[in-house]
Amino acid sequence: MKSVYFDNAATTPLREEVIHVISEVMKTNFGNPSSSHSFGRASKALVEKSRKAIAQSLNVSAGEIIFTSGGTEADNLVLNSAVKDLGVTHIITTKIEHHAVLHTVEKLQAENDITISYLNIQPNGQIDYNHLERLLQKDVKTLVSLMHINNEIGTVLDIKQVADLCKMNNALFHSDTVQSIGHYNIDLQELQVDFMAAAAHKFHGPKGVGFAFIRKNSGLLKPLIVGGEQERGLRAGTESVHNIVGMEKALLMANDNLEKETQYIKELKSYFIEKLKETIPNVSFNGSSNDFDKSTYTLVNVCLPIGPKKAAMLLFQLDLKGIACSKGSACQSGSSQKSHVLSEILSDEDLEKPSIRFSFSVFNTKEEIDYVVEVLNAFID
Repeated sequence: MKSVYFDNAATTPLREEVIHVISEVMKTNFGNPSSSHSFGRASKALVEKSRKAIAQSLNVSAGEIIFTSGGTEADNLVLNSAVKDLGVTHIITTKIEHHAVLHTVEKLQAENDITISYLNIQPNGQIDYNHLERLLQKDVKTLVSLMHINNEIGTVLDIKQVADLCKMNNALFHSDTVQSIGHYNIDLQELQVDFMAAAAHKFHGPKGVGFAFIRKNSGLLKPLIVGGEQERGLRAGTESVHNIVGMEKALLMANDNLEKETQYIKELKSYFIEKLKETIPNVSFNGSSNDFDKSTYTLVNVCLPIGPKKAAMLLFQLDLKGIACSKGSACQSGSSQKSHVLSEILSDEDLEKPSIRFSFSVFNTKEEIDYVVEVLNAFID
């Protein structure tokens, strides 16, 4: 049986070079970075070297990078502290954010005297920028939290336009950039984003490590996890040195190969879309995931013309054929509920059809696409 991994939006395979540096650090740099002896100092030096390299890749200072366990923790750190420490009483977001943001703001609203405003979403998954501008007119301490790239339908936010609007209206701007870091050039001197979240395993790095970008002078945040003074007092706990170094290696490699690998993955996505159109009548694409100007080049969300009864078995049958893909966010795996993202943009009729997210990396091939299209056609027939 063939094995095809088209679920790179959930997590990516590690590069061999990343595995190598992680292994070397685990063997030779096992000291606690907080220890004052030579073993600890050697580990601390690696952590700070990685922090500096990651900061340089984003054109920020090293002190603005705080290592976390991943994107979810980074989102939680920023959102919780914005309300509890920075005095935010109004959060503007959407109902198609990752649940790391949605569930956090819901919890904050239940526990604090704050207002949540949800932006109008167009059928193609784009936000209503005019609605955002109107909401920013409120004379209260406001935080805007909008993801750069939607993890289910791939819609790309005009992050510069949002950042500029926030700046003009004295609002703070937080963006979950988990799906874009390592896949796009991001210069944080040009983009006036106040807070960002990233996860290494989305760009061929290790799981269990990520970072929060916290722009200096954006306000005095306090830690979500307490118990030590690590990470400039913003994140207690012994740093995972090997994972941090692995994340640095993965991000630098992603940036070094960005142009070449972007072009390769774009060609894969384009080829997949054309093959589906050629072979499956009435196939459609959710949001603007088939539009390269409005969606990320790394994924496509496909709505297949299959009835509900047969649709229930689709992912199972694909798995039996060795094909890995998903209905949406891996964080919702096992849930019987429909995608909260698709529920905002699709009709009731289209929601009954199976929608599958296929996401690609440089390790995929056109031969794999041919196989997946063949299996889909056999199932539909």
